Amino acid sequence: MRFRYLQWDDKYNQGKGKTPFDTLWDLFQELLTISGGDVAQALRWLTELDNEYGITDQFDGDMGIGEFVEEMKNRGYLRFNEEQQIMVPTNRTSQSIRKKSLEQIFRSLKKGTEGDHPSPYSGKGLERQPETRRWQHGDDLSQIDSTGTMMNMLKHSSLDQFDLQEDDLQVHETDHNTSASTVLLIDLSHSMVLYGEDRITPAKKVAMALSELIMNNYAKDSLDIVAFGNEAWQIEVKELPYLKVGPYHTNTLHALQMARHILQRRKYTNRQIFMITDGKPSCMYHKGKLYKNSFGLDRKIVNKVLDEAVKCRRDRIDVTTFMIARDPYLQNFVRELTDANKGRAYFASLDNLGGYIFHDYMNNRIRNMR
Repeated sequence: MRFRYLQWDDKYNQGKGKTPFDTLWDLFQELLTISGGDVAQALRWLTELDNEYGITDQFDGDMGIGEFVEEMKNRGYLRFNEEQQIMVPTNRTSQSIRKKSLEQIFRSLKKGTEGDHPSPYSGKGLERQPETRRWQHGDDLSQIDSTGTMMNMLKHSSLDQFDLQEDDLQVHETDHNTSASTVLLIDLSHSMVLYGEDRITPAKKVAMALSELIMNNYAKDSLDIVAFGNEAWQIEVKELPYLKVGPYHTNTLHALQMARHILQRRKYTNRQIFMITDGKPSCMYHKGKLYKNSFGLDRKIVNKVLDEAVKCRRDRIDVTTFMIARDPYLQNFVRELTDANKGRAYFASLDNLGGYIFHDYMNNRIRNMR
């Protein structure tokens, strides 16, 4: 294991009302994410940590690791796969991990506004503004300003008869809320775990948190996830916690092409690509074969990637790159990519990756509409 754990401190749980199951469940979810969904490996790590730090000793015999496993099965978090003869996580586990990731990221973020994404324009929305205007055909009647309408009517009515006319109707302005379509690209090349640094786990957590945020708060938005290595492939949200890095090169071109094709099918005003990567584009398909070069920036590959960035720009698709590596020669490539697309780039650390992505997601629509 290339992870360092500090001495277990029960002070973390004091005053939080956590049960023994909750304590072990929180830790198990972290280990399951790191193991890429390997339940057996996560349980081995959990047992090792318990032996070293005495996690279950504090429970006074109420729950051991074996009882914890049985409780996970009883609660529907684990099931036995008859075909593979192994224990596997359920969809309920995937949802719980996504929710936990969202909570972790928002601990470091200021509380945002409720509802859909706001924009600087007025129109059909949820939040009523104090300003009013004359009613127009198609306006929502629930937004009628009764006081203003009554005052307009009284101006030409008599004491004997009230004369309400169409021009008297006043309605409140509302904040105009927009919808957005996002494709999140996650680099699964081998460099995401090189030099003893786990870069893939923070990337997965951010992707899980973003998907949970959109599904729960922005139902009209869409989020598609694309993983890429030697090639790109679309994945379902429930697969996110269990993504694993492979012995892959980095086919940035195929990832951008797939994202653009997905967004072309989405009939949204605002369309965007978020790409989380730590490496340079090192391969692409050329004449039906995989062309590879891991030694520096290959201009044959880079030029094709830049051409794709221009195609995205022509389709009014913003590309935002979150580079979680700070190699100077890679920064030049990111600048070229950003300039070609007229998009944005962040050189983010693993600690602030979530903050960058969530801030950009919340504010991107306003920048697009101006």
